[in-house]
Amino acid sequence: MAHYLNEVSRTFSEYLLIPGLTKKESIPTNVSLKTPLAKFKKGQNPPLELNIPFVSAIMQSVSDDNMAIALARNGGLSFIFGSQNISDQAEMVRKVKKFKAGFVVSDANLKPDNTLADVIALKEATGYSTIGITHDGTSNGKLLGLVTSRDYRPTRDAMDKKVAGFMTPFESLITGELGVSLNDANDIIWDNKLNCLPIIDRKQHLQYFVFRKDYDNHKEHPNELSDSNKKLLVGAGINTRDYRERVPELVNAGVDILCIDSSDGFSVWQKETIEFVKETYKGTVKIGAGNIVDSDGFNYLAEAGADFVKVGIGGGSICITREQKGIGRGQATAIIDVAKARDEYFKKHNVYIPICSDGGIVQDYHMVLALAMGADFLMMGRYFARFDESPTRKLMVGNRYVKEYWGEGSNRARNWQRYDYGGSENLKFEEGVDSYVPYAGKLRDNLDITLGKIRSTMCSCGAISIEELRQNAKITLVSSTSIVEGGAHDVILKDSNI
Repeated sequence: MAHYLNEVSRTFSEYLLIPGLTKKESIPTNVSLKTPLAKFKKGQNPPLELNIPFVSAIMQSVSDDNMAIALARNGGLSFIFGSQNISDQAEMVRKVKKFKAGFVVSDANLKPDNTLADVIALKEATGYSTIGITHDGTSNGKLLGLVTSRDYRPTRDAMDKKVAGFMTPFESLITGELGVSLNDANDIIWDNKLNCLPIIDRKQHLQYFVFRKDYDNHKEHPNELSDSNKKLLVGAGINTRDYRERVPELVNAGVDILCIDSSDGFSVWQKETIEFVKETYKGTVKIGAGNIVDSDGFNYLAEAGADFVKVGIGGGSICITREQKGIGRGQATAIIDVAKARDEYFKKHNVYIPICSDGGIVQDYHMVLALAMGADFLMMGRYFARFDESPTRKLMVGNRYVKEYWGEGSNRARNWQRYDYGGSENLKFEEGVDSYVPYAGKLRDNLDITLGKIRSTMCSCGAISIEELRQNAKITLVSSTSIVEGGAHDVILKDSNI
Protein backbone atom coordinates (compact mmCIF):
# COMPACT_ATOMS: atom_id res chain seq x y z
CA MET A 1 0.00 0.00 0.00
CA ALA A 2 1.28 3.49 -0.87
CA HIS A 3 2.49 5.86 1.85
CA TYR A 4 0.08 8.74 2.38
CA LEU A 5 1.16 12.18 3.61
CA ASN A 6 -1.73 13.78 5.45
CA GLU A 7 -0.49 17.36 5.21
CA VAL A 8 -1.79 19.55 2.40
CA SER A 9 0.73 20.51 -0.29
CA ARG A 10 0.78 24.32 -0.18
CA THR A 11 2.09 27.18 -2.32
CA PHE A 12 3.58 30.53 -1.33
CA SER A 13 0.32 32.29 -2.25
CA GLU A 14 -1.37 30.57 0.70
CA TYR A 15 0.80 32.38 3.26
CA LEU A 16 1.42 35.88 4.55
CA LEU A 17 4.03 37.32 6.89
CA ILE A 18 2.98 38.81 10.23
CA PRO A 19 4.85 42.03 11.10
CA GLY A 20 7.42 41.85 13.87
CA LEU A 21 8.83 44.65 16.01
CA THR A 22 10.54 47.17 13.73
CA LYS A 23 13.53 48.38 15.71
CA LYS A 24 15.52 51.56 15.13
CA GLU A 25 18.21 49.61 13.30
CA SER A 26 15.57 47.92 11.10
CA ILE A 27 16.05 50.15 8.07
CA PRO A 28 16.65 48.99 4.49
CA THR A 29 20.22 50.31 4.32
CA ASN A 30 21.16 48.02 7.23
CA VAL A 31 19.73 44.87 5.63
CA SER A 32 22.30 42.31 4.49
CA LEU A 33 21.20 39.83 1.83
CA LYS A 34 24.46 37.88 1.90
CA THR A 35 23.88 34.12 1.91
CA PRO A 36 25.93 30.90 1.56
CA LEU A 37 26.11 29.23 -1.85
CA ALA A 38 28.07 26.08 -0.92
CA LYS A 39 28.26 23.87 2.17
CA PHE A 40 30.59 24.60 5.07
CA LYS A 41 31.48 23.21 8.47
CA LYS A 42 30.25 24.74 11.71
CA GLY A 43 32.49 27.58 12.82
CA GLN A 44 33.93 28.09 9.32
CA ASN A 45 33.03 30.55 6.58
CA PRO A 46 31.28 29.33 3.41
CA PRO A 47 33.72 28.80 0.51
CA LEU A 48 31.30 30.63 -1.79
CA GLU A 49 28.68 33.24 -0.90
CA LEU A 50 26.13 35.30 -2.78
CA ASN A 51 25.71 39.01 -2.11
CA ILE A 52 22.02 38.76 -3.01
CA PRO A 53 20.02 35.51 -2.71
CA PHE A 54 19.33 35.09 -6.44
CA VAL A 55 20.63 32.72 -9.11
CA SER A 56 19.27 32.46 -12.65
CA ALA A 57 17.80 29.22 -13.93
CA ILE A 58 19.73 26.66 -15.99
CA MET A 59 17.75 27.42 -19.15
CA GLN A 60 18.47 28.24 -22.79
CA SER A 61 16.06 31.17 -22.60
CA VAL A 62 17.60 32.63 -19.43
CA SER A 63 21.24 32.00 -18.59
CA ASP A 64 23.96 32.70 -21.14
CA ASP A 65 27.17 34.68 -20.64
CA ASN A 66 25.41 38.06 -20.95
CA MET A 67 22.98 37.23 -18.16
CA ALA A 68 25.82 35.77 -16.08
CA ILE A 69 27.82 38.99 -16.38
CA ALA A 70 24.87 41.24 -15.58
CA LEU A 71 23.72 39.21 -12.57
CA ALA A 72 27.20 38.75 -11.08
CA ARG A 73 27.81 42.48 -11.33
CA ASN A 74 24.73 42.93 -9.16
CA GLY A 75 25.58 40.31 -6.55
CA GLY A 76 23.92 37.14 -7.85
CA LEU A 77 25.06 34.22 -10.00
CA SER A 78 24.00 32.48 -13.20
CA PHE A 79 24.24 28.80 -14.00
CA ILE A 80 24.93 28.81 -17.73
CA PHE A 81 22.65 26.35 -19.48
CA GLY A 82 24.05 22.91 -20.26
CA SER A 83 21.74 21.92 -23.11
CA GLN A 84 24.36 22.88 -25.70
CA ASN A 85 27.61 21.37 -26.88
CA ILE A 86 30.46 21.31 -24.40
CA SER A 87 32.77 23.74 -26.20
CA ASP A 88 30.06 26.39 -26.53
CA GLN A 89 29.16 26.20 -22.86
CA ALA A 90 32.82 26.35 -21.83
CA GLU A 91 33.32 29.40 -24.06
CA MET A 92 30.41 31.17 -22.33
CA VAL A 93 32.03 30.48 -18.97
CA ARG A 94 35.34 31.76 -20.31
CA LYS A 95 33.74 35.01 -21.50
CA VAL A 96 32.32 35.68 -18.04
CA LYS A 97 35.66 35.05 -16.34
CA LYS A 98 37.43 37.36 -18.79
CA PHE A 99 34.87 40.14 -18.72
CA LYS A 100 35.69 41.84 -15.45
CA ALA A 101 39.06 40.98 -14.11
CA GLY A 102 40.43 44.51 -14.01
CA PHE A 103 43.07 43.22 -16.42
CA VAL A 104 41.13 42.03 -19.47
CA VAL A 105 42.56 39.72 -22.13
CA SER A 106 41.90 41.20 -25.57
CA ASP A 107 39.42 39.14 -27.57
CA ALA A 108 39.36 41.52 -30.56
CA ASN A 109 42.63 41.76 -32.51
CA LEU A 110 43.72 42.39 -36.10
CA LYS A 111 46.89 42.93 -38.10
CA PRO A 112 47.98 46.23 -39.74
CA ASP A 113 47.22 44.87 -43.23
CA ASN A 114 43.59 44.15 -42.35
CA THR A 115 40.96 46.55 -43.69
CA LEU A 116 38.23 48.79 -42.31
CA ALA A 117 35.74 46.14 -43.47
CA ASP A 118 37.53 43.66 -41.17
CA VAL A 119 37.32 46.12 -38.27
CA ILE A 120 33.58 46.62 -38.71
CA ALA A 121 32.97 42.88 -39.10
CA LEU A 122 34.97 42.12 -35.95
CA LYS A 123 33.10 44.78 -33.98
CA GLU A 124 29.74 43.36 -35.08
CA ALA A 125 30.83 39.81 -34.24
CA THR A 126 32.27 40.54 -30.80
CA GLY A 127 30.62 43.79 -29.71
CA TYR A 128 34.05 45.23 -28.84
CA SER A 129 34.92 48.71 -30.12
CA THR A 130 38.55 48.63 -28.90
CA ILE A 131 40.72 46.50 -31.17
CA GLY A 132 44.35 45.65 -30.50
CA ILE A 133 46.54 45.71 -33.60
CA THR A 134 49.34 43.18 -33.23
CA HIS A 135 51.96 41.83 -35.61
CA ASP A 136 50.15 38.50 -35.96
CA GLY A 137 46.57 39.46 -35.06
CA THR A 138 46.60 37.51 -31.79
CA SER A 139 45.82 38.67 -28.26
CA ASN A 140 49.47 38.33 -27.21
CA GLY A 141 51.24 39.48 -30.36
CA LYS A 142 53.59 42.47 -30.50
CA LEU A 143 51.44 45.57 -30.04
CA LEU A 144 51.69 47.88 -33.07
CA GLY A 145 48.66 50.08 -32.55
CA LEU A 146 45.10 50.50 -31.38
CA VAL A 147 41.81 51.10 -33.17
CA THR A 148 38.70 52.54 -31.53
CA SER A 149 35.48 53.89 -33.03
CA ARG A 150 37.04 57.35 -33.00
CA ASP A 151 39.65 56.34 -35.57
CA TYR A 152 37.36 55.87 -38.56
CA ARG A 153 34.10 57.02 -40.16
CA PRO A 154 32.34 54.06 -41.79
CA THR A 155 30.06 56.34 -43.80
CA ARG A 156 32.98 58.17 -45.46
CA ASP A 157 36.08 55.97 -45.28
CA ALA A 158 36.68 53.30 -47.92
CA MET A 159 36.02 49.75 -46.73
CA ASP A 160 39.32 48.57 -48.21
CA LYS A 161 41.35 51.14 -46.27
CA LYS A 162 44.21 49.43 -44.45
CA VAL A 163 44.22 49.44 -40.64
CA ALA A 164 47.80 50.74 -40.69
CA GLY A 165 46.49 53.96 -42.26
CA PHE A 166 44.06 54.95 -39.50
CA MET A 167 45.11 53.13 -36.31
CA THR A 168 46.73 54.99 -33.43
CA PRO A 169 50.34 53.77 -33.74
CA PHE A 170 52.25 52.33 -30.82
CA GLU A 171 54.50 55.40 -30.59
CA SER A 172 51.45 57.54 -29.78
CA LEU A 173 50.02 55.18 -27.16
CA ILE A 174 50.36 55.42 -23.40
CA THR A 175 50.90 51.92 -22.04
CA GLY A 176 51.41 50.17 -18.73
CA GLU A 177 54.09 47.59 -18.03
CA LEU A 178 53.17 44.04 -17.06
CA GLY A 179 53.18 43.81 -13.28
CA VAL A 180 51.60 47.21 -12.68
CA SER A 181 48.92 47.14 -9.96
CA LEU A 182 45.28 47.75 -10.85
CA ASN A 183 45.25 50.89 -8.70
CA ASP A 184 48.31 52.28 -10.52
CA ALA A 185 46.82 51.38 -13.90
CA ASN A 186 43.65 53.26 -13.03
CA ASP A 187 45.75 56.24 -11.91
CA ILE A 188 47.49 56.28 -15.31
CA ILE A 189 44.09 56.18 -17.02
CA TRP A 190 42.80 59.01 -14.85
CA ASP A 191 45.91 61.21 -15.09
CA ASN A 192 46.07 60.91 -18.89
CA LYS A 193 42.31 61.07 -19.53
CA LEU A 194 42.34 57.68 -21.26
CA ASN A 195 39.49 55.26 -21.90
CA CYS A 196 41.81 52.27 -22.25
CA LEU A 197 45.32 51.38 -21.10
CA PRO A 198 47.15 48.56 -22.94
CA ILE A 199 49.40 46.48 -20.67
CA ILE A 200 52.52 45.12 -22.41
CA ASP A 201 55.52 43.02 -21.44
CA ARG A 202 59.16 43.98 -21.96
CA LYS A 203 59.07 42.68 -25.53
CA GLN A 204 56.10 44.93 -26.37
CA HIS A 205 53.68 41.99 -26.50
CA LEU A 206 50.10 42.82 -25.58
CA GLN A 207 48.99 41.17 -22.33
CA TYR A 208 45.86 42.96 -21.12
CA PHE A 209 43.66 46.00 -21.40
CA VAL A 210 42.49 48.04 -18.43
CA PHE A 211 39.35 50.08 -19.16
CA ARG A 212 38.11 53.25 -17.51
CA LYS A 213 34.55 51.95 -17.73
CA ASP A 214 35.44 48.92 -15.60
CA TYR A 215 36.65 51.21 -12.80
CA ASP A 216 33.52 53.34 -13.05
CA ASN A 217 31.28 50.27 -13.27
CA HIS A 218 32.85 48.77 -10.17
CA LYS A 219 31.98 51.90 -8.22
CA GLU A 220 28.41 51.67 -9.54
CA HIS A 221 28.12 47.98 -8.57
CA PRO A 222 29.12 47.66 -4.91
CA ASN A 223 27.51 44.20 -4.65
CA GLU A 224 29.55 42.76 -7.51
CA LEU A 225 30.23 39.05 -6.99
CA SER A 226 33.86 38.30 -7.77
CA ASP A 227 36.69 36.03 -6.70
CA SER A 228 40.05 36.91 -5.14
CA ASN A 229 41.38 37.81 -8.60
CA LYS A 230 38.53 40.27 -9.22
CA LYS A 231 36.95 37.91 -11.75
CA LEU A 232 33.19 37.50 -11.80
CA LEU A 233 31.77 34.29 -10.34
CA VAL A 234 29.85 32.01 -12.69
CA GLY A 235 28.17 28.62 -12.48
CA ALA A 236 27.26 26.03 -15.09
CA GLY A 237 24.63 23.34 -15.45
CA ILE A 238 25.61 19.75 -16.21
CA ASN A 239 23.71 16.50 -16.80
CA THR A 240 24.26 12.93 -15.67
CA ARG A 241 25.13 11.70 -19.17
CA ASP A 242 28.27 13.44 -20.44
CA TYR A 243 29.67 14.82 -17.18
CA ARG A 244 32.98 12.98 -17.59
CA GLU A 245 33.67 14.99 -20.75
CA ARG A 246 31.80 18.22 -19.85
CA VAL A 247 33.06 18.91 -16.33
CA PRO A 248 36.81 19.02 -17.18
CA GLU A 249 36.17 21.53 -19.96
CA LEU A 250 34.09 23.74 -17.67
CA VAL A 251 36.71 23.58 -14.94
CA ASN A 252 39.43 24.51 -17.43
CA ALA A 253 37.30 27.47 -18.50
CA GLY A 254 37.23 28.69 -14.90
CA VAL A 255 33.75 27.75 -13.69
CA ASP A 256 33.25 28.45 -9.97
CA ILE A 257 30.43 26.01 -9.20
CA LEU A 258 28.43 23.33 -11.03
CA CYS A 259 24.83 22.21 -10.69
CA ILE A 260 23.24 19.01 -11.95
CA ASP A 261 20.18 20.06 -13.94
CA SER A 262 17.37 17.55 -13.56
CA SER A 263 13.63 17.44 -12.93
CA ASP A 264 14.23 14.52 -10.56
CA GLY A 265 17.34 14.70 -8.40
CA PHE A 266 16.56 11.75 -6.14
CA SER A 267 18.47 9.29 -8.31
CA VAL A 268 21.58 7.11 -8.37
CA TRP A 269 22.67 8.97 -11.53
CA GLN A 270 23.10 12.16 -9.53
CA LYS A 271 24.99 10.32 -6.81
CA GLU A 272 27.43 8.93 -9.37
CA THR A 273 27.90 12.37 -10.94
CA ILE A 274 28.63 14.01 -7.58
CA GLU A 275 31.06 11.25 -6.63
CA PHE A 276 32.94 11.66 -9.92
CA VAL A 277 33.39 15.41 -9.33
CA LYS A 278 34.43 14.93 -5.70
CA GLU A 279 36.89 12.14 -6.44
CA THR A 280 38.38 13.83 -9.49
CA TYR A 281 38.86 17.28 -7.96
CA LYS A 282 39.22 16.32 -4.29
CA GLY A 283 36.50 18.74 -3.18
CA THR A 284 37.98 21.80 -4.89
CA VAL A 285 35.15 21.95 -7.45
CA LYS A 286 31.76 22.66 -5.88
CA ILE A 287 28.61 20.98 -7.17
CA GLY A 288 24.93 21.39 -6.37
CA ALA A 289 22.28 18.77 -7.04
CA GLY A 290 18.51 18.37 -7.31
CA ASN A 291 15.66 18.79 -7.74
CA ILE A 292 13.98 17.16 -4.74
CA VAL A 293 10.89 17.99 -2.63
CA ASP A 294 11.24 16.12 0.66
CA SER A 295 13.65 15.16 3.43
CA ASP A 296 14.45 11.77 1.90
CA GLY A 297 15.68 13.42 -1.28
CA PHE A 298 17.70 15.99 0.64
CA ASN A 299 19.41 13.41 2.85
CA TYR A 300 20.27 11.23 -0.13
CA LEU A 301 22.00 14.07 -1.97
CA ALA A 302 23.63 15.35 1.23
CA GLU A 303 25.19 11.95 1.87
CA ALA A 304 26.29 11.82 -1.77
CA GLY A 305 28.31 14.98 -1.18
CA ALA A 306 26.22 17.79 -2.73
CA ASP A 307 27.40 21.31 -1.90
CA PHE A 308 23.85 22.65 -2.13
CA VAL A 309 20.49 21.05 -2.83
CA LYS A 310 17.85 22.44 -5.17
CA VAL A 311 14.20 22.13 -4.12
CA GLY A 312 11.16 22.15 -6.38
CA ILE A 313 9.34 19.97 -8.90
CA GLY A 314 6.61 21.29 -11.15
CA GLY A 315 6.34 24.79 -9.64
CA GLY A 316 7.97 26.74 -12.47
CA SER A 317 5.76 28.91 -14.66
CA ILE A 318 6.64 26.91 -17.81
CA CYS A 319 6.90 23.50 -16.12
CA ILE A 320 4.13 20.95 -16.69
CA THR A 321 5.72 17.98 -14.92
CA ARG A 322 2.85 17.80 -12.41
CA GLU A 323 0.31 17.95 -15.22
CA GLN A 324 2.07 15.33 -17.33
CA LYS A 325 3.27 12.92 -14.63
CA GLY A 326 1.42 13.80 -11.44
CA ILE A 327 4.73 14.26 -9.64
CA GLY A 328 5.67 17.21 -7.46
CA ARG A 329 4.76 19.14 -4.35
CA GLY A 330 3.58 22.62 -3.43
CA GLN A 331 6.72 24.74 -3.25
CA ALA A 332 6.07 26.18 0.21
CA THR A 333 5.51 22.75 1.74
CA ALA A 334 8.59 21.38 0.00
CA ILE A 335 10.83 24.20 1.31
CA ILE A 336 9.54 23.86 4.88
CA ASP A 337 10.13 20.09 4.88
CA VAL A 338 13.59 20.24 3.29
CA ALA A 339 14.71 23.15 5.49
CA LYS A 340 13.85 21.07 8.54
CA ALA A 341 15.94 18.19 7.16
CA ARG A 342 18.80 20.60 6.40
CA ASP A 343 18.78 21.89 10.00
CA GLU A 344 18.66 18.37 11.43
CA TYR A 345 21.59 17.36 9.21
CA PHE A 346 23.54 20.37 10.46
CA LYS A 347 22.93 19.46 14.11
CA LYS A 348 23.99 15.87 13.51
CA HIS A 349 27.03 16.40 11.26
CA ASN A 350 28.04 20.05 11.92
CA VAL A 351 27.88 20.61 8.16
CA TYR A 352 25.53 23.23 6.75
CA ILE A 353 24.22 22.48 3.25
CA PRO A 354 22.39 25.45 1.66
CA ILE A 355 19.08 24.83 -0.07
CA CYS A 356 17.91 26.60 -3.21
CA SER A 357 14.21 27.22 -3.86
CA ASP A 358 13.53 26.63 -7.55
CA GLY A 359 10.06 27.61 -8.80
CA GLY A 360 6.77 28.80 -7.37
CA ILE A 361 7.65 32.52 -7.25
CA VAL A 362 4.79 34.62 -8.62
CA GLN A 363 4.95 37.82 -6.55
CA ASP A 364 8.02 39.52 -5.12
CA TYR A 365 6.84 38.89 -1.56
CA HIS A 366 6.98 35.15 -2.30
CA MET A 367 10.76 35.58 -2.33
CA VAL A 368 10.73 36.76 1.28
CA LEU A 369 8.41 33.91 2.24
CA ALA A 370 10.76 31.37 0.65
CA LEU A 371 13.72 32.81 2.59
CA ALA A 372 11.73 32.93 5.82
CA MET A 373 10.68 29.30 5.35
CA GLY A 374 14.31 28.23 5.12
CA ALA A 375 15.63 28.72 1.59
CA ASP A 376 19.17 30.12 1.44
CA PHE A 377 18.77 31.44 -2.09
CA LEU A 378 16.30 31.35 -4.98
CA MET A 379 16.64 30.11 -8.56
CA MET A 380 14.37 31.95 -10.99
CA GLY A 381 13.69 31.67 -14.70
CA ARG A 382 10.65 33.76 -15.62
CA TYR A 383 11.86 36.67 -13.49
CA PHE A 384 15.15 36.98 -15.41
CA ALA A 385 13.78 35.99 -18.84
CA ARG A 386 11.96 39.35 -19.04
CA PHE A 387 15.11 41.46 -19.17
CA ASP A 388 17.29 42.85 -21.94
CA GLU A 389 20.15 40.66 -20.76
CA SER A 390 18.37 37.35 -21.37
CA PRO A 391 19.35 35.59 -24.64
CA THR A 392 15.88 35.53 -26.26
CA ARG A 393 14.24 37.76 -28.84
CA LYS A 394 12.18 40.82 -27.94
CA LEU A 395 8.97 40.86 -29.99
CA MET A 396 5.82 42.94 -30.37
CA VAL A 397 2.78 40.73 -29.73
CA GLY A 398 -0.70 42.22 -29.37
CA ASN A 399 0.51 45.82 -28.98
CA ARG A 400 2.96 44.98 -26.22
CA TYR A 401 6.58 43.96 -26.08
CA VAL A 402 7.35 40.44 -24.91
CA LYS A 403 10.36 38.13 -24.76
CA GLU A 404 10.37 34.47 -25.69
CA TYR A 405 10.57 31.99 -22.84
CA TRP A 406 10.61 28.21 -23.11
CA GLY A 407 11.16 25.33 -20.72
CA GLU A 408 14.04 22.88 -20.86
CA GLY A 409 11.44 20.12 -21.09
CA SER A 410 9.87 21.62 -24.23
CA ASN A 411 10.48 20.28 -27.72
CA ARG A 412 12.20 23.56 -28.54
CA ALA A 413 14.91 23.00 -25.92
CA ARG A 414 15.20 19.27 -26.64
CA ASN A 415 17.00 18.87 -23.32
CA TRP A 416 16.10 15.22 -22.85
CA GLN A 417 19.14 14.70 -20.60
CA ARG A 418 17.37 16.76 -17.92
CA TYR A 419 14.69 14.06 -17.73
CA ASP A 420 17.05 11.12 -18.15
CA TYR A 421 16.49 7.86 -16.30
CA GLY A 422 19.53 6.08 -17.63
CA GLY A 423 18.02 4.43 -20.66
CA SER A 424 18.78 5.00 -24.32
CA GLU A 425 15.49 6.60 -25.34
CA ASN A 426 15.06 10.34 -25.79
CA LEU A 427 12.24 12.42 -24.29
CA LYS A 428 8.94 11.22 -25.72
CA PHE A 429 6.67 13.88 -24.23
CA GLU A 430 7.06 17.48 -23.13
CA GLU A 431 7.47 18.60 -19.53
CA GLY A 432 7.76 22.30 -20.41
CA VAL A 433 6.00 24.80 -22.66
CA ASP A 434 7.06 27.43 -25.22
CA SER A 435 5.74 30.86 -24.23
CA TYR A 436 6.22 34.62 -23.89
CA VAL A 437 6.82 36.82 -20.84
CA PRO A 438 6.16 40.57 -20.65
CA TYR A 439 9.27 42.56 -21.54
CA ALA A 440 10.51 44.49 -18.49
CA GLY A 441 13.65 46.37 -19.57
CA LYS A 442 17.07 46.30 -17.94
CA LEU A 443 17.95 43.82 -15.19
CA ARG A 444 19.52 46.45 -12.91
CA ASP A 445 16.44 48.68 -12.84
CA ASN A 446 14.03 45.86 -12.02
CA LEU A 447 16.39 44.18 -9.57
CA ASP A 448 16.77 47.38 -7.55
CA ILE A 449 12.98 47.56 -7.13
CA THR A 450 12.71 43.89 -6.14
CA LEU A 451 15.55 44.08 -3.63
CA GLY A 452 14.02 47.26 -2.22
CA LYS A 453 10.77 45.39 -1.59
CA ILE A 454 12.62 42.50 0.06
CA ARG A 455 14.59 44.79 2.37
CA SER A 456 11.47 46.75 3.30
CA THR A 457 9.51 43.55 4.05
CA MET A 458 12.36 42.21 6.18
CA CYS A 459 12.41 45.46 8.15
CA SER A 460 8.68 45.07 8.80
CA CYS A 461 9.50 41.63 10.19
CA GLY A 462 12.18 43.15 12.43
CA ALA A 463 15.02 41.37 10.57
CA ILE A 464 18.13 42.79 8.93
CA SER A 465 19.66 39.49 7.77
CA ILE A 466 18.32 36.35 6.14
CA GLU A 467 19.31 34.28 9.16
CA GLU A 468 17.46 36.67 11.49
CA LEU A 469 14.42 36.57 9.20
CA ARG A 470 14.41 32.78 9.32
CA GLN A 471 14.60 32.73 13.11
CA ASN A 472 12.07 35.46 13.87
CA ALA A 473 9.55 35.55 11.01
CA LYS A 474 5.91 34.83 11.82
CA ILE A 475 3.94 33.23 8.99
CA THR A 476 0.20 32.64 8.71
CA LEU A 477 -2.01 30.65 6.37
CA VAL A 478 -4.61 32.69 4.49
CA SER A 479 -8.02 31.87 3.10
CA SER A 480 -9.07 32.40 -0.50
CA THR A 481 -11.17 35.41 0.49
CA SER A 482 -8.30 37.04 2.37
CA ILE A 483 -6.18 36.71 -0.79
CA VAL A 484 -8.86 38.73 -2.62
CA GLU A 485 -8.93 41.21 0.25
CA GLY A 486 -5.18 41.71 -0.10
CA GLY A 487 -5.48 43.26 -3.56
CA ALA A 488 -7.35 46.32 -4.81
CA HIS A 489 -11.09 45.68 -4.39
CA ASP A 490 -14.44 47.47 -4.22
CA VAL A 491 -13.11 50.43 -6.18
CA ILE A 492 -13.09 51.52 -9.81
CA LEU A 493 -9.48 51.66 -10.92
CA LYS A 494 -8.42 54.61 -13.03
CA ASP A 495 -7.21 53.91 -16.53
CA SER A 496 -3.41 54.05 -16.29
CA ASN A 497 -3.33 55.79 -19.71
CA ILE A 498 -5.40 58.74 -18.48
